[in-house]
Amino acid sequence: MVRVRTPDVQSRPGRTAVFVATLTLAVGLTACGQAADSGAAPDQGDVAGESVKIGLLLPDTITARWENFDRPLIENRIAELCPDCTVEYANAQGNVATQQRQMETMITQGVDVLILDAVDPKALQNSVRNATEVNVPVVAYDRLAEGPIAAYVSFDGAEVGRLQGEVLLEAMGGKADGGQIVMMNGDPADPNSDWFEEGARSVLEGKVKIGKSYDTVGWRSDVAHVNMAGAIAALGPDSIDGVYAANDALAFGVISALKANHISPLPPVTGQDAELAAVQRIVEGEQTMTVYKPFEPQAEAAAAIAVALGRGEPAEAIAEDEIDNTTDEDIPAVLLTPIAVTVDNIVDTLVKDGMYTIDQICTPKYASACERAGLTT
Repeated sequence: MVRVRTPDVQSRPGRTAVFVATLTLAVGLTACGQAADSGAAPDQGDVAGESVKIGLLLPDTITARWENFDRPLIENRIAELCPDCTVEYANAQGNVATQQRQMETMITQGVDVLILDAVDPKALQNSVRNATEVNVPVVAYDRLAEGPIAAYVSFDGAEVGRLQGEVLLEAMGGKADGGQIVMMNGDPADPNSDWFEEGARSVLEGKVKIGKSYDTVGWRSDVAHVNMAGAIAALGPDSIDGVYAANDALAFGVISALKANHISPLPPVTGQDAELAAVQRIVEGEQTMTVYKPFEPQAEAAAAIAVALGRGEPAEAIAEDEIDNTTDEDIPAVLLTPIAVTVDNIVDTLVKDGMYTIDQICTPKYASACERAGLTT
């Protein structure tokens, strides 16, 4: 179980906007090396500062966000904060051994700091320890890595699960009192999966019956499809009133299994990550919701902490929260607040933030659904 502590003075709701402003100021002062009594804007030489070599390790290409959003956002922000810094990038394609080798290679090549989204946090524990022993701090990104990490940047996983559970119950209507659901949880190797499930169960237990609950290896939609087909066979096609799917890839597998079994109307199905295909499913009425985790503030926090650590500066100036993993306590952390997205607030969240345009969502295939939902340019 993850233990989190946040400063009492900080309000959790709406924190994202405040965090971006605070982060910009903190990094501006830290990265630029501005003297406290100076008052003058630093020149470009001050901004560039000491060159830092940063390793960025992402887990897979199954989840669209890593390559489409996180990688370019992190790389671009590092370039803005530190024009002389360089980024070495590697994607593990879901393979633990590959990521271990990638970490070893980057350390051998002289990186100053690592941003790590671990394929399997427990399996990478020794690699994290090895990096720390040679003075290469590790910033755990999105997934809480084990071992002596220097900082952690993610969203509040329990809140993600609570949002999913609350929207699911609302969508179930009268069946939210005693109805039966299936839980399609994430990869058991990912500590976020337990965090999401814990938050969801805090809302769902005592309200509905959990008929079946599955872990989904690798966050794979095909595994979710097989598991959902098994749940339908075991429980009966007319006995499933809702499905908790931990992310959008799993939601896709769940929905495909429901449709393959000719279940109509579809029961409410949750999701997470605000993938474009999921947003289109929401517009079409196949998926009930997704959880939007604004990637930009998360990426900016990781970039800022990595630059600071690479220059020998503390993470605490940026990471105001604290978190424990199974090996260490009081780890500096940035924990952002997620947002539930349904068909009713797509414009006010995803479109407003520039994540997608109406045209990207409302392709010809979804034109009539978009019109019914009021999504028009």
